[in-house]
Amino acid sequence: MGFTIGGIREIRSGTRRRGRSSECTAVAEFTGLWGWDVVPGARAAAGACSCGRSDCRSPGAHPLGFAPQVPAGATLDEVTKAWAEFPGASVMLPVGQAFDAIEVAEPAGRRALARLERMGLPLGPVTATPDGRAHFFVAPGAAADLPELLYRMGWDDPTSLDLRGLGPGTYLTAPPSDRGGLGPVRWLRPPALDTATKPPAARLLLGTLAYVTHRSRA
Repeated sequence: MGFTIGGIREIRSGTRRRGRSSECTAVAEFTGLWGWDVVPGARAAAGACSCGRSDCRSPGAHPLGFAPQVPAGATLDEVTKAWAEFPGASVMLPVGQAFDAIEVAEPAGRRALARLERMGLPLGPVTATPDGRAHFFVAPGAAADLPELLYRMGWDDPTSLDLRGLGPGTYLTAPPSDRGGLGPVRWLRPPALDTATKPPAARLLLGTLAYVTHRSRA
């Protein structure tokens, strides 16, 4: 179940007419247009997490454990109904299903993104967090294969790189949600129809990302 671009425009128009939140519209785009599952996440204010745990280790940066996942294909009506149970929740994307992610420092990520665009390589979405990290969406399975891929590319000591793979069991805060009370997550490269549902293989980006992060640390 998916939406067309025209359908998304109609959804946005309908949202304004009915007073639905822009957050629900964004979630419906993620589920219906890009084919991503979505999970309601915690928010942080004044250092406290909305999950209610005083000993929370990641205030405002984790899914709400009691909130059900909104599956890919959910319509705007279904999303609105689900989100009504968790007003104000942040929008989080489970990693390892439709995509994995490669995380680097945002300055290095911006430089790498410019190089990759000049090279004309296929690119998926890229986000930037308020704490200075960038996440490149890549094909599922990349996190498990990352050490071997780096070794094959000549990086015998991947710990020298400020680069890591994120796979199953991790979650990304989706734009424009706030992360950790620090501010909104942003798109450095927003989703596009040709790559959001089929993100590129990590090997196509990894050489450039490794080189740029190595130079940045040096």
